[in-house]
Amino acid sequence: MMSENDLIRRITSDPTIFGGKPIVRGHRLAVEHVLSMLAAGDSPQDLIVAYPILEEEDVRACILYAHKLVAHERIEPFPVWSAA
Repeated sequence: MMSENDLIRRITSDPTIFGGKPIVRGHRLAVEHVLSMLAAGDSPQDLIVAYPILEEEDVRACILYAHKLVAHERIEPFPVWSAA
């Protein structure tokens, strides 16, 4: 089982992807999209099937990220620096 710190490091931010919104491991998959699918009733396994780049820990990381935001904890997505 991954620690909270390891999970939250899966949430990154890249200003060239979705305007810097939090994304999953530098991919073009926004945290808000994962959360909206879960809220709509999709299971984590449904998401993994729909998005093969997604791992179970990524889904958990998205939920943890949302929890920290709601709990008003200070968190900052880790920047991803793309080669230009």
